[in-house]
Amino acid sequence: MGRLWSLLFLLVPILGVAVFALAVGGVWPFENHWFPEDISKEGHIIDGLFNFIMYLTGAIFIGTGLALFWFMWKYDAERNTDDVKFMHGSHTLEVIWSILPAATLLFIAIYQMDTWAGAKTDRPDLLPGPDQIVGTADDSATVEVTGRQFEWRIRYAGGDGTLGTPDDIFTVNDLWLPVDEKATIAIKSMDVLHSFFIPNVRVKHDVVPGMKQYVWFTPVKTGTYDIVCAELCGWGHYKMKGRMTIASRSDYEAWLQKTAEEQNQAVFAAK
Repeated sequence: MGRLWSLLFLLVPILGVAVFALAVGGVWPFENHWFPEDISKEGHIIDGLFNFIMYLTGAIFIGTGLALFWFMWKYDAERNTDDVKFMHGSHTLEVIWSILPAATLLFIAIYQMDTWAGAKTDRPDLLPGPDQIVGTADDSATVEVTGRQFEWRIRYAGGDGTLGTPDDIFTVNDLWLPVDEKATIAIKSMDVLHSFFIPNVRVKHDVVPGMKQYVWFTPVKTGTYDIVCAELCGWGHYKMKGRMTIASRSDYEAWLQKTAEEQNQAVFAAK
């Protein structure tokens, strides 16, 4: 019975690798269980870092599973009649298994520094000095997104090209951006913690009350994609979703003009 358990434990790495391969290949029943399509210029950097860490930890997972199987198989109590031998540990082994994980984590920390900087700190519109921003009077963002229970409120600059002025254009859960142009989005929260997540451009950033933060990416393919909240933000968290439409520059400007006209008509009718 002991060796049967060792075989069952061996199934863990085998099934783990099999499920991974099926998911990557999109084979039934794991279709659409891997990354969604990347439609951004920068997304491959995030994918590369993810894959590197996954393969590294995957190799450790497989090695650990095989070692566990070998020990259970070799030292099965029903077949091993040798006397039990006790040992008081090994200082050398303790040093080795402390240094190896520390060195691995240090390597990952250094390896990912450029990826982190490109996604989180090197905002493309910053000048060398602190808080010196190229762009509008409010900020240099293409658009501003405000998380609110349970929707995304989106604001565009109007005809004056400046966010935070009376001619701003507003939508809810409907984000439009031009293709092949870098988009910088200012994000903030009106109430609680949210997380602004657009899987198809590999952007995910917590939205913190009282803080204005930024995400940026360059979409390279037209289409309509999901915006979701990745932070449990209340009873309606499940329905806090929007759509991002990537369009040509001409279609984007036509939509922006149409939305502005509809907004002005609604304001005029309200008066």
